[in-house]
Amino acid sequence: MPDGPDLLTLGRRVRHLRTRRGLTLDALGAAVGCTPSLLSLIENGKREPRLSLLRALAEALRVEVGDLLAAEPPDRRAALEIDLERAQRGPLFGELGLPQVKPSQKLPMPVLEQLVGLHAELARREEEAIATPEEARRANTELRLGRQARDNYFPEIEDLAEDLVTRSGYPGGGAVSHRTVARLAESLGFELLHVADLPRSARTVTDLKNGRIYVPQASTPGGHGLRSLALQAIAHRVLGHERPRSYGEFLRQRVEITYFAAASLMPRTASVDFLAARKREKDLAVEDFRDAFGVTHEAAAMRLTNLATVHLAIPLHFLRVGDDGALFRGYANDGMPLPQDVTGAIEGQLVCRKWAARAVFERRDRATEYYQYTDTPAGTFWDSVQMGTRGPDDAGAFSITVGVPYAHAKWFRGRDTQLRRSSTCPDPACCQRPPADLADRWAGAAWPSARMHQQILAALPRGRFPGVEDAELFAFLDRHAPQDAG
Repeated sequence: MPDGPDLLTLGRRVRHLRTRRGLTLDALGAAVGCTPSLLSLIENGKREPRLSLLRALAEALRVEVGDLLAAEPPDRRAALEIDLERAQRGPLFGELGLPQVKPSQKLPMPVLEQLVGLHAELARREEEAIATPEEARRANTELRLGRQARDNYFPEIEDLAEDLVTRSGYPGGGAVSHRTVARLAESLGFELLHVADLPRSARTVTDLKNGRIYVPQASTPGGHGLRSLALQAIAHRVLGHERPRSYGEFLRQRVEITYFAAASLMPRTASVDFLAARKREKDLAVEDFRDAFGVTHEAAAMRLTNLATVHLAIPLHFLRVGDDGALFRGYANDGMPLPQDVTGAIEGQLVCRKWAARAVFERRDRATEYYQYTDTPAGTFWDSVQMGTRGPDDAGAFSITVGVPYAHAKWFRGRDTQLRRSSTCPDPACCQRPPADLADRWAGAAWPSARMHQQILAALPRGRFPGVEDAELFAFLDRHAPQDAG
């Protein structure tokens, strides 16, 4: 029962008191009127004694019943024995398939301490590997601040990506072809294969044994293209990634592989030459950058955050916002006041209704770029916004925003827009607090049923890689492995 005694602690107290008085199991059993085997079960926490037996044990051991039921183990050895017993009864140990070690008096103290310490470390690493939403937000915040501090620029990845793409046949301008990506994979000993039955929990799968990279047969609307997915899989190999030991490391690897893919599809030299020429003409535009390299609008916008500050001396911000106003992804090194919670996390926070990223959803024409100036407590910013969808009928619509401080708008197409709004967020009076007359009219008379996003509650499934189901993954690999593979 939940309010019953802790049987392991009770058992160790009985054993501790029995051995301290020099009694054997047979002797104590004879004194209390029970068999030695029953006493052994009680001492090992596998049987709960009846109250009458508990009183008899207390009398024979010359203690009070309350002493036997105390919550604390009698000494450090007993505490370690209890910890080891509990660890070996848990599901984590059961998954290892290892034999149990009996925490008896014959087990040396150093061995006992080492076993308990190993189990504790195993449990700690398991908890780190399955990230909770809180852990994910903390890790995301650390990564975002780190990227901001270095202007989201990774020169070592830039060098590696440009070298590999150039050696794979990239002519030095325009879009990187699928054939170039395939050659890059071949140079590393991998073959790209398009399949229709990838595990639902994986975007790509790499077969290290047989030198194969499995990618989907088609791109996902609003998601990564096939070239990008293949390059991300390749990135794990060329960047020397090992199996992530924590969720924070898993997220860091995701940032690095996404960066490598973008730096390969939009190589630094060709991209900077293109962007610098447009800057001289005061005609910078994400859509032109996107079309010149044959990537998605979001990929081009994110790539600008890598190159604009370091190579063009332009600070900027990037936002991906859902049609409900929630911020999916954001970056800023220009002082744009991104909404954040008390921990500093920005994911899921609502952006101001007056920001261009959200005002764009009010338009009927969603095919063309939307430009707007926004006055904020941190200054005036200019924004260029493009709409996108993840499915038919505008289901899952989102906006992609690239913006700069007012002084740098002069380099961009759309700077002559007359649209201008004023935002005082995070002041609730800006756009969060309803007008007083509406609040008075409807206070206490409305009860909405909120839409629940289940993903904010669930931890990622356990596995060798966060979020990937091992059983599904290995079944897929076995299904597609060459017939002559061992």
